[in-house]
Amino acid sequence: MSKLAEFRQLEKHLAEQLQALEALKGDAGLKQEIEFETKLRALLAEYSYSLPNVINLLDPKSGRRAPAAESKTGTRKPRQVKVYKNPHTGEVVETKGGNHKTLKEWKGEYGSDKVESWLAK
Repeated sequence: MSKLAEFRQLEKHLAEQLQALEALKGDAGLKQEIEFETKLRALLAEYSYSLPNVINLLDPKSGRRAPAAESKTGTRKPRQVKVYKNPHTGEVVETKGGNHKTLKEWKGEYGSDKVESWLAK
């Protein structure tokens, strides 16, 4: 893009932003918010308070961060122990997950459905 084209594009964006700014200046809601902020800052200065002081006064818990211990980690229900008994060998395997070496060997040899039927209830 040439410098002249870039200049004109930026000039166009600036004109659009100035138009949006002028539209906001006439907005009654904005005027009300500006008036509120001005009065609030004057009141804070009169009583020598800062915004964090006021927030702490109105909502003391908002300034504190939640301790890491209260996070939701560790709320997962513990896994149940599953007991599988191989009817061919009589061997018993107790596991909380499906990543057990012997269990994998059985599933490879006999099939997953067959091994799952060996689950002791």
